[in-house]
Amino acid sequence: MKLIKTLALFFALACGTVQAQNLSIATGGTGGVYYPMGGGLAAVLSKQVAGMSATAEVTGGSVDNLNLIGSGKPYIAFSMSDAAKDALVGEGKFVGKKVGLSTLLVLYPNRMHVVTVESTNIKTMADLKGKRVSTGSPGSATEVMAFRLIEAAGLNKDKDLKRERLSVAESVNAIKDRKIDAFFWVGGLPTAAVTDLANSPGMKIVMIDHATEVAAMNKKYGDLYFKDVIPMATYSGMAKDNQMASVSNILISSSKMSDDEAYKIVKAMFDHKAELVRTHQEYATLALKDQKQAATPIPFHPGAIKYLTEQGIKID
Repeated sequence: MKLIKTLALFFALACGTVQAQNLSIATGGTGGVYYPMGGGLAAVLSKQVAGMSATAEVTGGSVDNLNLIGSGKPYIAFSMSDAAKDALVGEGKFVGKKVGLSTLLVLYPNRMHVVTVESTNIKTMADLKGKRVSTGSPGSATEVMAFRLIEAAGLNKDKDLKRERLSVAESVNAIKDRKIDAFFWVGGLPTAAVTDLANSPGMKIVMIDHATEVAAMNKKYGDLYFKDVIPMATYSGMAKDNQMASVSNILISSSKMSDDEAYKIVKAMFDHKAELVRTHQEYATLALKDQKQAATPIPFHPGAIKYLTEQGIKID
């Protein structure tokens, strides 16, 4: 029987009929940044890595993505580093179900958007008290970070807010329909759904500053967050630069992924970066210099380390 299987494999190889290696890329909602980036990555991997067939999947975001990796199926995923850390150590939404993870690459800063419109007269985090607010869709890292930011601002997410759990696209529609007053969203720049809101007739977008809450967030949850800026040119109608909190965004895999597969994925992304940038401008920030262990709470995959070492990057 073993001989028969060996011969079958030999003839399959000879005839070129071995099935392609399938890989799913867990992304996020269609109104965010993960999804177009995932589609671009799937196209590059399918085209440039021999024997690989990659497909981008719509998901609820980081938490869902981490659970998909934990399922043992062939996934790589986009995730915010705070949600990934929870999964690795079994905290937060992952109590009792640790996920074995590896970092493939550090990608770009995920910016926390706290968005409203001028007609609500909301100008500060304190002004959210008593308002109808979406804190992100279930299964998203937006929800994780939103809860931490709300807490750092001295508000109670359950008692002080009339809370909804909507995706960024749903949040924008709800703002337009006057069903909510504000929403939280963590993503890259620009986010298509937020651009849509900013360009909507009769809507003047307002971005709430919250960079002062970073210290309190890091004191409780570790050094995951950093002060950042959404430039006023990012979205039409912004009156000034938005002083806000960011968190690193990473591409992750199961720690059980083969070294060869991880190596090929990382190599393809750097070798064909120009193709990725054409799918979303956040890929332009992908840089070898940013690949360091201090930038991610998840250990780098040995296959990724092999490629980075070849490029002169030392992972401590």
